[in-house]
Amino acid sequence: MPKVLANGINLHYLQVGEGPDVVMLHGLTGNLAVWHLGAIPALRGSYRTTSYDLRGHGRSDMPPSGYTTLDMAEDLRSLLDALGIERTHLVGHSLGSDVALHFAFLYPERVDRIVAIEAGLAALVEVRKSEDWAGWSEWAKGIENYGGVQVPREKWHDVGYMLRASLNVPIIFGMARGLPRKGDQVLKLIDTTTLVQDYEDTAGLSLDALAQVTNPVLLLYGSKSNYLGSFDVLRHVLPNCTTGLIEGGEHFAPLQEPQQLIEYIVPFLQGSPPVPPAKAGDSEAPLELAGE
Repeated sequence: MPKVLANGINLHYLQVGEGPDVVMLHGLTGNLAVWHLGAIPALRGSYRTTSYDLRGHGRSDMPPSGYTTLDMAEDLRSLLDALGIERTHLVGHSLGSDVALHFAFLYPERVDRIVAIEAGLAALVEVRKSEDWAGWSEWAKGIENYGGVQVPREKWHDVGYMLRASLNVPIIFGMARGLPRKGDQVLKLIDTTTLVQDYEDTAGLSLDALAQVTNPVLLLYGSKSNYLGSFDVLRHVLPNCTTGLIEGGEHFAPLQEPQQLIEYIVPFLQGSPPVPPAKAGDSEAPLELAGE
């Protein structure tokens, strides 16, 4: 379990392969394992891949505060410094995409290309908090269908409640598919840290700030994702943006459709011509399901 002291906390990481650096960032309540089910095995022959557990996640330390994308971008900077990585590609999923984009805003000279999968962003959180947001019903439906728990209508907008209820959903992907989730760490993260509050803090990464991110960005969403409304906003805000849709994918594209994901990522990292711009719908979507 290699760990490195970064920004005052111990971060758990794994590094495999040889070649140009690619650093991979997972989503909310997930861990670095998400990348080892498909993406990293496909990349390690051509790149040195570094995956790590965000603060509070996996085997990294869980401080009581510091869960904004700004805090996590500084974790990433310190991690790169500690590992001697001066410049890297970044691949992020959901919250990990938000952190990658924030890092590129702060330190553009340290980033080559960015693959942002299912970015949510606190700058768009007010749209997602709307009672008319279709994502709430989809999230509740998933908990009810897979976890067997009825979610009261009045609880749809209570993020803490929804995250806890999501722990009733068994593991959906990978070798542990169908097994119960180990929810103790997620409950501790929700109950003893500022994660839920910090998730809604832009911490300086406004849409105006995103418009200053000039690094090449591949913006990827699942064709069935509830985050397509965010896709529609970001593809117009980011000035150097290539877009793509993972056909049949939902929010968890790295796990659902790893082969399609790789078919987009590899040419992009190699600097190949952009894929044709994708068209997106107008819907918005819920926060990540606990235990990605």
